[in-house]
Amino acid sequence: MRRVIYFLITNLAIVIVLGIVLRLLGIEPYITPYGLNYQSLLIFAAVFGMGGAFISLALSKWSAKRLTRAQVITSPVSETERWLVRTISELASKAGIGMPEVAVYPSDDMNAFATGMKRNNSLVAVSSGMLRRMDKEKIRAVLAHEIAHVKNGDMITLALIQGVVNTFVIFFARIIGYTVDRVILRNERDHGIGFWVTTIVAEIFLSILASIIVFWFSRKREYRADSGAADFVGRKPMIGALESLKASIEQPHLPDQMAAFGISGTKKRGLRALFATHPDLDDRIRALAEAQIPDYKP
Repeated sequence: MRRVIYFLITNLAIVIVLGIVLRLLGIEPYITPYGLNYQSLLIFAAVFGMGGAFISLALSKWSAKRLTRAQVITSPVSETERWLVRTISELASKAGIGMPEVAVYPSDDMNAFATGMKRNNSLVAVSSGMLRRMDKEKIRAVLAHEIAHVKNGDMITLALIQGVVNTFVIFFARIIGYTVDRVILRNERDHGIGFWVTTIVAEIFLSILASIIVFWFSRKREYRADSGAADFVGRKPMIGALESLKASIEQPHLPDQMAAFGISGTKKRGLRALFATHPDLDDRIRALAEAQIPDYKP
């Protein structure tokens, strides 16, 4: 229930803010008595498509903390917390980024994630299960993987790709809705129920197709982050961490909104693999083993 409430609050805030932006820009309605105003429609689609993606990114740290119930470590009270903060600080310094917020979230599964709008103002969170069940060398490799995501600007790039995709989905869905309403249903007065129903159906269908692009990038960035982690801590610890995740019997339990930000994702086969946020762990291990990465020197 908590996740649903935060999801609704976030999306309501986005709609209100972007609605105000459209009014301030003085954008005219995209449906006129003379047909579609494509310029207004494109601006409308861009404001909601790009704006929605980047507002979500701006709220990502706030949302992540509440969706996962992550507790930020402000003053370490245990040796584990002190080690965690110290390790992330060392990795951030090595990566040339600002010190992220460090958090632990309650979960029995072994996972971690990074999020945030800026490289120098990010959040790295680790599950309590990972701290309890994985040795420090492998945890350090997982943390290096998340720091590599931050260094590579993967969250920003993913938001940009999502924004572009959203813009085209909104734009073409409304063109399809208008065409069906006027040409097939022959509605000549404003826009009827046929426009809205067709637009919603078209948005769902186009979003499914477009999400293949987003998920493709999400999978590609995992390989880059694995390679970046190997540069920071060595190939062997990173491969060991991935093998531990593979041996873990449970599936990751991050909320759907956070799934792409975790180090491990649900394994999918066939066509479902096109909609996977993460590559298969066997493929990641193989790619890392075959990569041309110099031997790590501390």
